[in-house]
Amino acid sequence: MTTETGDGADAAEGTEEVSLTVDELAARAGVTVRTVRFYSTKGLLPPPVIGPRRVGRYGRGHLARLALIEELQRQGMTLAAIERYLRQLPPDLSPRDLALQRAVVASWAPDAVETVTREELGPRAGRPLDEDDVERLTAMGLVERDGDGFRVDPGLLRLGAELLDVPLSQESVLAARNVLIEHARAAAHELSGLFRDAVAERDPRAVKSLSAHMQPLVVQALLTTFQRSLRDELREWLKEG
Repeated sequence: MTTETGDGADAAEGTEEVSLTVDELAARAGVTVRTVRFYSTKGLLPPPVIGPRRVGRYGRGHLARLALIEELQRQGMTLAAIERYLRQLPPDLSPRDLALQRAVVASWAPDAVETVTREELGPRAGRPLDEDDVERLTAMGLVERDGDGFRVDPGLLRLGAELLDVPLSQESVLAARNVLIEHARAAAHELSGLFRDAVAERDPRAVKSLSAHMQPLVVQALLTTFQRSLRDELREWLKEG
């Protein structure tokens, strides 16, 4: 799959593209080749780029989309529902945007944290991880050592693995994490109070069920708003540069 090109904001992502055969793609995604071909015939995966000797080549976008499909299935969605979900997504989403979508879907689950072995950590992240990578992910709070294993949120782990390619120091990444946590907590506090009060006025008994119904919608709204705002900020920054 060729490297995506676009405006400055997209180019700023700076991740190198990968080129995989269908067998390599299936191995990296933890699925069978038959599954990849089935998803392709259903339109869930974009077609590969045809290279020399008419061999199809797949890239990060295919890996990210397969991970998103896996998470949607984990949430209990049927194939038809997954098709509808994917059709609603913008067609030009980058691999990182798809990773964000997967993180949002994973957040719908009451508890998405799993304990995995060191050998399982790389496949869960969607890429090989050396010890330096594991240390960076641990420092970012995306991986937590648990005896001989690791406690991880699969959706956030894949998103964190994308950050390993971003040309920022670990200190900058941690500072950015602290900014996000601070503002996310403030937004969550204000929104929960707003929705709780609004529901309590109509039916006090409905407050307990508010979280289950509102969480996916609020998280998706926050993600969409943040993505647009960040894209605008990056455009302005690149213009100034």
